[in-house]
Amino acid sequence: MAQAPRFRKDAVAVPEEKHPVDETLPPLKMFTSGLQHVAAMYAGVVAPPMIVGPAVGLSATETAFLMGASLFTAGLATLLQTLGFWKIGAKLPFVNGVSFAGVTPMIAIGKGEGENAIPVIFGAIIVAGIVGFLAAPYFGKLVRFFPPVVTGTVITLIGVSLLPVAFNWSQGGNRTATDYGSMRNIGMAAVTLVIVLLMRKFLRGFLQQISILLGLVAGTLIALPLGMTSFDAVKNASLVGFPTPFHFGAPQFQVAAVLSMCIVMLVCMTESTADILALGKIVGRPADARTIEGGLRADTLGSALSPLFNGFMCSAFAQNIGLVAMTKVRSRFVVAAGGGILILLGLCPMAASVIGVVPLPVLGGAGIVLFGSVAASGIQTLAGAAMEKGENALIVAASVGIGLIPIAAPEFYHAFPKDLLVVLDSGISTGCVVAILLNLAFNHLGARKAAASGAAADPVPVH
Repeated sequence: MAQAPRFRKDAVAVPEEKHPVDETLPPLKMFTSGLQHVAAMYAGVVAPPMIVGPAVGLSATETAFLMGASLFTAGLATLLQTLGFWKIGAKLPFVNGVSFAGVTPMIAIGKGEGENAIPVIFGAIIVAGIVGFLAAPYFGKLVRFFPPVVTGTVITLIGVSLLPVAFNWSQGGNRTATDYGSMRNIGMAAVTLVIVLLMRKFLRGFLQQISILLGLVAGTLIALPLGMTSFDAVKNASLVGFPTPFHFGAPQFQVAAVLSMCIVMLVCMTESTADILALGKIVGRPADARTIEGGLRADTLGSALSPLFNGFMCSAFAQNIGLVAMTKVRSRFVVAAGGGILILLGLCPMAASVIGVVPLPVLGGAGIVLFGSVAASGIQTLAGAAMEKGENALIVAASVGIGLIPIAAPEFYHAFPKDLLVVLDSGISTGCVVAILLNLAFNHLGARKAAASGAAADPVPVH
């Protein structure tokens, strides 16, 4: 009779190694790395409410309330993305915040509405979020139409499109200010940039990973004796404040406003799809259809819930993708920690104002490295896109050229209908659409026709 197999007593089962995306880090490292993500995105989160609030007639106090609410809702949306539940969330180190794509349409909606401006805007965002949530599964199935020639083009455009934001911050951020573009502002940005580069060069380990955060701290300290840093916001801010649900009144639903924000939602979903694909490449966990669907569900659900707490539409923040690429910290729990910090900042206006102490030129200097890293990731993706094929080179040339129009010639589409400008004024969206269509034309439809004609034209062998 055969004996049962015998096992060594000292045999130990080797635990399955976790992917870096699912790793947890020590508490201090988790907090500081998460804080670095918050520092990188802070200006982008508070900028839309800073612009929209005064444009629709809100006071300084009400605008500050909107800023706190935007931080709070950005934190909730980030937790949905990183931790997720059911089929919601990409479960990648994916940061969500207030989308810039909705700023112009929201201002257009709010004009002439008086006290109803914010309720009408919020009503439109809620409907757009629900529509996007229902459409997410269909977007998730489009992943096969995003090969490297498309994703590399879009990632490159994301980085290049963000660089003007860093340049604007480097000049001071406010084009009407007397010192906008002054040598002092640009010099401060240059000093911060050099500090970040030196830290990346000479620091090692964890300190090297948080070089952006250290650069922001160093730049702010240098700016302090120059009078470029003000603590007035910290002194005037309250310690505790909660974004009261529907603080500005119950949402109102107007057809034109809803249609406008639904278009913005489609733009955001297109950009988020590209961002998810980009981040999947960077962290070594390529995004499949399920990942994209989960990420878009988190985006759209976060947007639908955001107005409840007086926040705007949420979408991916590409600058944080650059931070992941540069620091090599791929843990989604680090970004989840950043989401928790955002929630705390939204509940504590005084704490939120501390990060606001960082001068915009300092943010601009660090932003050049961050956004440039995104563009570099796109170029790296294009390196594996079979560019020796003339068709692929043509796809990249046309897509990048059209995508750069809003940056190189901002008034190029000035005679077009305003509704179209929501898409056309976003170089990322237009470049993405062109890349997808050209890829379909050259590598899908054209390839099938060539295969069919080739099969029919094969010569009969002569014996």
